[in-house]
Amino acid sequence: MGGVRSVTDRDFASEVLAAEGPVLVEFTAQWCPPCRQLAPVLEELAQEQAGRLAVVALDVDANPETRIAYGVLSMPTLMVFRGGEPVRSMVGARAKSRLLRDIDDLL
Repeated sequence: MGGVRSVTDRDFASEVLAAEGPVLVEFTAQWCPPCRQLAPVLEELAQEQAGRLAVVALDVDANPETRIAYGVLSMPTLMVFRGGEPVRSMVGARAKSRLLRDIDDLL
């Protein structure tokens, strides 16, 4: 089954950039209220889209290298990666229906 997995600076390349299918990365922080609001939406999405979309979360405070590498300034930032490259970026919490519309063409 799916589920949101945590990634770090150390395993970002193997878990996200080398993934065979699309990966939705949430750049998040423990102190971020919109991130906490988004967490159950992402968990549900990960369960429903298992096999089509991987969903991972990266804590920006504990993993600054990846945040800096992708120019993430606001939390939550959501990025979809395909083939090792970011192909879509979205900032802010959103409802699952809107998130699905935002990424549907990438699945």
